[in-house]
Amino acid sequence: MGGFGRKRVSFYQVVVVMVVSMAVMLYTCQASINLHPLILVPGSGGNQLEARLTDGYKPPSGLCSRWYPIRKDRHGWFRLWFDPTVLLAPFTECFAQRMTLYYDPDVDDYRNAPGVETRVPHFGSTQALLYLDPHLKHITSYMEPLVKSLEQIGYVDGETLFGAPYDFRYGLAAEGHPSHVGSKFLQDLKQLIEEASTSNGGKPVILVSHSLGGLFVLQLLNRNPPSWRQKFIKHFIALSAPWGGSVQEMLTFASGYSLGVPLVDPLLVRDEQRSSESNLWLMPSPTLFGPSKPLVITPNATYSAHNVAKFLNDIGFEQGIQPYKTRILPLVERLAAPEVPLTCIIGTGVETPETLFYGDSGFDQQPEVVNGDGDGTVNMVSLLALESQWANEKNQTLKVIKIDGVSHTSILKDDAALSEIVGELCYINSGCTSSLVSVA
Repeated sequence: MGGFGRKRVSFYQVVVVMVVSMAVMLYTCQASINLHPLILVPGSGGNQLEARLTDGYKPPSGLCSRWYPIRKDRHGWFRLWFDPTVLLAPFTECFAQRMTLYYDPDVDDYRNAPGVETRVPHFGSTQALLYLDPHLKHITSYMEPLVKSLEQIGYVDGETLFGAPYDFRYGLAAEGHPSHVGSKFLQDLKQLIEEASTSNGGKPVILVSHSLGGLFVLQLLNRNPPSWRQKFIKHFIALSAPWGGSVQEMLTFASGYSLGVPLVDPLLVRDEQRSSESNLWLMPSPTLFGPSKPLVITPNATYSAHNVAKFLNDIGFEQGIQPYKTRILPLVERLAAPEVPLTCIIGTGVETPETLFYGDSGFDQQPEVVNGDGDGTVNMVSLLALESQWANEKNQTLKVIKIDGVSHTSILKDDAALSEIVGELCYINSGCTSSLVSVA
C-alpha cells in the first residue's frame, strides 16, 4: 500500500509539471508581440481539390456521366478530393479516371485527363487544410487540430497564419525539365511568403510543412538566392518529411493502396496512383536506401532502390520509366542544404513497410510485408536523411525531434506531437528557453 501511494504521488507530480509547463509555454507565446507570420504547407492529399468537366470529357461508364456528382456550383465546379462516394465501388472508377494524370513525352510534362479541369480552393487561407470534406468534419479532419493549437498561441488566419494548398498529384522535375503546375505552385508560395512578411512589418516567415509539403518547401528554398532566404525565411519546420521517399510507394505502384479503407479495391485506384507525378517523386531514393537493401522480392527478381526503373517495367508501368530516369532521379540524388534554420519533427517506433514479398500470383495481390522502424508510412532512413546528407554542412542548422509511437498523420493530431510543435514555435518566436517549452 505504501509503495502504491508513493507511485501515485509521483504520477501527480508529473501531471502538475506537465500542466504548469504547458501553461507557461502558452502564456509566453500569447504574451509575445513578435509572432512571425506562419505558412502551413500540407502533404499529399492534405487539402481539398475541385474539378469541372468540359465537353471533352468522355466518361468510362454511364455512372460517370457529366451529371455526377449532382452537387456543383453554378459554374460546374465540384469537390474532387475528398469525395466520400469514392468509397462506393461503382463510383471509385469515376474518381480514379478524373484524378488520373497523363505524361506527354513530346512536351515532357504532365496534364489532366481530357475534359477535366482542376483547381485548388482557398489558397492563402487554412480553410482548405482543416477538413478534406467540410460536411464530414469528424472523419476528414486534417490540420484542424494543429490550426486550433496555433490559434491558442495567438495566430490568426489571414493575418499571421496562412495556408498553401496545392494540386498534390503534380510534383517537380530536375533542372531543364518543365513542370508547369508544380513550378506555378512554387511561384505562388513565394509570393505568399513575401506578402505575409510585408503585411507583418517585414518579419520573416516560419514555414511548417507536412509530408510531401516538405519536399516542395526545400525545393523552393534552394531555387531562390541566399539573399531572398535570409530576408524572408525565419525558420522551416518539417513534419514527417519523406526526404528519401518510402517503400510504401513501391507497394502503391505494384498493387495499389486503399489507405486501409476496406470498401475500396486497391486495384481500382492503382492506375490513377501510378499516374501521379508526386508519387513517382516519392519512390525510395537510391542515394539513401542504397544498392544492396532488398525492397521488393518476387520469385523471379529482387529490387533495390537502384532497380526502380526495372521494377516499373516489370509491374507493367513502362510509361513511368522515362520521367523517372530523366525528371526524378536527378532531383533526388542529393538534397542541397538551404542554409536556413530547419527543425524536423518525426514519429518513430511505428511498424513501417521495409520489404515486400510477392508470390507466384504476381503484383495483382497484396504482398507479405516485413516491417521496420518509421512512422508507419515513411522509413526511418528517409525521415533522418538530412542528418546523413548534411553531416558536413557548416552553414546549416538542423534539429531533429523524435516522438515515439506517433504515426505519419497523427503527428498533426496527437497531443504530445502538438505540444512539441507549439513548443518549437514558441522558442522560435520568443527565444524562450527549452525548459519553458518542454512538456515531457
